[in-house]
Amino acid sequence: MTFLGLLIPLLPLMGFLVNGLLGKYLPKGSTGWIGSLSVLASFICVLMIFKDLGAAQAIQIDVFNWISFGNIDISFGLWIDSLTMVMLMVVTGVGFLIHLYSIGYMHGDEGYTRFFTYLNLFIFFMLLLVMGSNYLMMFIGWEGVGLCSYLLIGFWFKNEAYNDAAQKAFVMNRIGDLGFLLGMFFILFHFGTLDIQAVEGLATGLTANSTLLIGITLLLFVGAIGKSAQLPLYTWLPDAMAGPTPVSALIHAATMVTAGIYMIVRSNVLFAMAPTTMTVILWIGVATSVFAAVIGLKQNDIKKVLAYSTVSQLGLMFAALGLGAFSSGVFHLVTHAFFKALLFLGAGSVIHALHGEQDIRNMGGLKKLIPVTYLTFILAALAISGFPLLSGFFSKDEILAHAFEQNKLVWIILFISSLLTAFYMFRLVFLTFFNNFRGTEETKHHIHESPWTMTLPLIILCVLSVVGGLIGLPAVFDVSHLLGTYLTSVTEPSASLIHHGEMLSHSLEIGLMTLAGLAAIGMILYARWKYITLKAMPEADSAITGIPKLIYHKFYVDEIYESWIVKPVFKMSEWFGTFFDKQVVDRVVNATAGVMDSGGKTLRLFQNGNTGFYVFAMVIGMVVLFIIRLLI
Repeated sequence: MTFLGLLIPLLPLMGFLVNGLLGKYLPKGSTGWIGSLSVLASFICVLMIFKDLGAAQAIQIDVFNWISFGNIDISFGLWIDSLTMVMLMVVTGVGFLIHLYSIGYMHGDEGYTRFFTYLNLFIFFMLLLVMGSNYLMMFIGWEGVGLCSYLLIGFWFKNEAYNDAAQKAFVMNRIGDLGFLLGMFFILFHFGTLDIQAVEGLATGLTANSTLLIGITLLLFVGAIGKSAQLPLYTWLPDAMAGPTPVSALIHAATMVTAGIYMIVRSNVLFAMAPTTMTVILWIGVATSVFAAVIGLKQNDIKKVLAYSTVSQLGLMFAALGLGAFSSGVFHLVTHAFFKALLFLGAGSVIHALHGEQDIRNMGGLKKLIPVTYLTFILAALAISGFPLLSGFFSKDEILAHAFEQNKLVWIILFISSLLTAFYMFRLVFLTFFNNFRGTEETKHHIHESPWTMTLPLIILCVLSVVGGLIGLPAVFDVSHLLGTYLTSVTEPSASLIHHGEMLSHSLEIGLMTLAGLAAIGMILYARWKYITLKAMPEADSAITGIPKLIYHKFYVDEIYESWIVKPVFKMSEWFGTFFDKQVVDRVVNATAGVMDSGGKTLRLFQNGNTGFYVFAMVIGMVVLFIIRLLI
């Protein structure tokens, strides 16, 4: 299994090298299959290990001893346990489907080979992130996916706005990454190791909620805020829609934005011993979930609606982690990967059919024109809305149940967020697929279903979105929670450190599930009444006023950052460039040069070539030294 474990990240790396170095010499279109099959092969290796590796077992692979100084040894090592396996199946499985979809979506693009080269590199770094046995290995993957996201978001680099979006994502992620890096320094200084398993073992000997633990976990959480787009570092993610749609699916569904969730669950003992940090995580997750859901109500770009939906769902996952429900957070991460990847790829299929149109006000009536896309999209929308018995229903219900046990206010806010999700998702569905087509006749004439390379991933993800909840059925079904049981070896060490509320009775849990399901159905029916029965349409940009205008403009957060942070930094930089650099730095440098020049000219006077003068100087020097010796 060690060899298979090494192959998992190496296969996408090989795909990257082949496409990157030899792509221009290969037949056109073959690079897409090379990139896709390398990820499929990695997925097969994951399944082979999953078949033989028990839930309580782990594989340690030390490739070589990387850094040694003093008593510290840091290896280039990989670690595979139950949590790693879950993440590997999501990353390689959903990643392969996105690669396959990209073959059709990116067909004819001049950067086709470059696109698959970047995708393979992205998968390689994401696999390093989840397989790293120590925080330094995790950080390499962490930074690697940040680099690849910059390359992929700005893939169409001839568009200056897309370049700006890529730079924004890169810079905002660096803010979070600084927190992660500082947290690593504190871990290394106080524990003498970066090995994740060793750190957790040593941490249990510390005082719970100590300043050290709070400081380390808060710094690590800052990294998670940046990577997983939580308040206040979330604004890069909606702008990341500048990249090709498969990039949005890859970044927003199965990989990069889930890195923060994974890092916290992987370090669950550290976080469980810092209740103060857990409270911070809880309320930032809650605030992000409802804040992004409100913004999603008024967006008209099909990908922007899904982007704010991602931010909201990530907030829900962080709320679960803050409640100490680590396996519940991972459960929603998995189901979210299925239906959110499907939603983005479905949106890409719509955009592909409409030749680049993304404004839902110019869509409508598409359900008969692209039936496969319509059917899969609406099932994904039902799943994310919490429609009974679909995957999102079970994973959301589990988080809401934990919230009800521990904090009724948190439950109310998350319940409202879930209702908003159901409404804006079906606002999107009804405006896109129902009523009459609102585009031009020429566009309607050319609408067609996507090729099989695009529709097959939609169908597979649709099946997973429908049945994915079976891995985490609630206790009222009197069956084992498959995912929770599988993750026990990872989450059990922290279970005794977290105070959980009183367990819900079966009758109360059934009541809460029924309430959540009926509420979701009610919001869907309300959206249907408004956008199909009444045929309401989103207002033109200039006609929006009052609170809807505030929501439509995303509460002007970007504008606030621009005026309060970006512009002052630019002004300060300008001042340093024009005044400080010239009047202070340049003068100090010039004065230093002047002193050296004058000193050199003065010292030259003593080098006159007169031997008598040199003898006289030597005598004077000896006398001075003799006097100094007498005085001392």
